[in-house]
Amino acid sequence: MKPAALILAGSRPGAPDPVAASEGVSHKALVELEGQPMLAHVAHALRDAGIERVAVIANDPAVVALAQMLNCEVIPAEAGPSASVAAGFVRLGAPMLITTADHALLRGEWVSDFLLDTPEDADVAVLLARRQAIEAAMPGSRRTYLRFADGHWSGCNLFLLNSKRAESAIETWKLVEADRKRPWRIAARLGLGMLLSYALGRLTLAAALGSLGAKIGIRASLVAARDGLAAVDVDKPSDLVDARGILAQRREAGGQS
Repeated sequence: MKPAALILAGSRPGAPDPVAASEGVSHKALVELEGQPMLAHVAHALRDAGIERVAVIANDPAVVALAQMLNCEVIPAEAGPSASVAAGFVRLGAPMLITTADHALLRGEWVSDFLLDTPEDADVAVLLARRQAIEAAMPGSRRTYLRFADGHWSGCNLFLLNSKRAESAIETWKLVEADRKRPWRIAARLGLGMLLSYALGRLTLAAALGSLGAKIGIRASLVAARDGLAAVDVDKPSDLVDARGILAQRREAGGQS
């Protein structure tokens, strides 16, 4: 069974997004790459993976209009990401794939591989890329890495809520995401023994996710990305330059990377 997909494209209160500001648009989902808005690249990649039901979390009128033009359902953005995901889960149910509107390089095969590589009994799965894979795919890339005993990892903005039980993980997932640059705090949530294991360099990310899932009564799984480029999103103008260059290379190579 193919999951439904939820694309997060809400606007954060406060300072304007630097990518949107640099391109003179109201939201970075509207920024054009290779003649298409960023949101369109994401929606097309999901459809290339065979996902038929796609919804977009949005509150910017232009993003709402674009989502509707792309034949996506629109769900109003809530106060924060976890609340928006919760609203999406109420509408779409399980299984539900989550990604973001700034995942400009997303490819249908990455989505298909993620779903294929997710264990059948997982309630929640998270796609991450190893540092070696990222640096091989994009030499010189500077990323923020989770440093664990089983390697250095970077998130890929792809998550799967695979069962109804995943509902209990949404708030905890928000906390983990908030601490993604401080993995010792993630470990601390698991207790002194896990924290000590992390401090000694013995804690693997797979074990940390598994233990965190067990603590809230679900099975959480780490899935390693097959392509390091899956970890590249567009958070700042320099990322946009990189994304445009990679997409241009794909075009010149006839869609092959």
